[in-house]
Amino acid sequence: MSGYLNLRLTGDVLDSIGSQVGYLPFDFKQHDWCAASDWKWHSLAVDRATLPKLQPVGTQLGAVTKEAAQETGLPVGLPVIAGAADKACEVLGVGALAEAVASVSCGTTATINTSRARYVEVVPFMPAYPAAIPGQFNTEIQVFRGFWMVSWFLAQFGAEERQRADREQVAPEILLDELLAQTQPGAGGLILQPFWNPVLGETGPEGRGSIIGFQDFHTRAHIYRALIEGLAFALRSGRERTERRTKTPITCIRLSGGGAQSDYVAQIIADVLNLPVERFDDCEASGRGAAMIGAAAMGWHSSIEAAAENMVGTPTRIHPNPDAVPTYHAIYDQLYQPLYRQLKSLFTRQQSLPN
Repeated sequence: MSGYLNLRLTGDVLDSIGSQVGYLPFDFKQHDWCAASDWKWHSLAVDRATLPKLQPVGTQLGAVTKEAAQETGLPVGLPVIAGAADKACEVLGVGALAEAVASVSCGTTATINTSRARYVEVVPFMPAYPAAIPGQFNTEIQVFRGFWMVSWFLAQFGAEERQRADREQVAPEILLDELLAQTQPGAGGLILQPFWNPVLGETGPEGRGSIIGFQDFHTRAHIYRALIEGLAFALRSGRERTERRTKTPITCIRLSGGGAQSDYVAQIIADVLNLPVERFDDCEASGRGAAMIGAAAMGWHSSIEAAAENMVGTPTRIHPNPDAVPTYHAIYDQLYQPLYRQLKSLFTRQQSLPN
């Protein structure tokens, strides 16, 4: 898609290395199309001559043509800059460029990312994607349904919040914080694993989600807290996997995405991961990262790194609550981590049963 848009804007078949996320036959280590001998050319009906020429992030790919200007309203001659994928821009946009700083996206797909100069597959056979810094890599672990689950909760259990939001002209997600305020860490004993879709590195193709521990006093507020805590547990698992594979401890989290706007969500992530969490006044880190690339390309800053340093802004830091950390550690270690292994055989059997 990015190559197609560049073609329509400039008339040239060019694309950014930073936009090649999950595409084949791309060589993720070399940041180029695979060598002619690679098996992927024999397995895919793709001819290299049909693929765009790849350029480093921050390169000017061309300029807006007269035809594109007429169709889009963009000025003729406006430079078109090689950008990067959404998550790569998000990592850059929060300034998570040191190996010990992780970018956590509280978006539709929740992710935990780190930047590094060395290629590391945090999940075996899953590549480290091109970073928004030329020549660098992002290790990424995804929770596929992520904070989409907040929308799921609103659709299934949030009629009251949806109706109030209409009356008060606010986003219904804001009102869900009241449910978190009504409950304590641990959600009254409810444990949720947010695998509504399989998650690479965490489940196999049989992957399904679960909620266990119901008792008669539980309310939808407990379910919502368990949902947020479950997402935080999944991100903690991703953090630990990243640390094991990279041999680098993560010492700080930088948040972005819609879920990061909630004070309660940010605090839960800090408590579950037992790390300081930093966030910014807005959650649009991906757009900010793209702006950093553009600013460097136009010569307003000496490099993309310099643009990030000057444009990232000052974050607000949230420290773990020492009263909540032991509770979350015990739940994660004794209940959350072994849960999927205990349920896996049942999920496999479910697959063979009639719907």
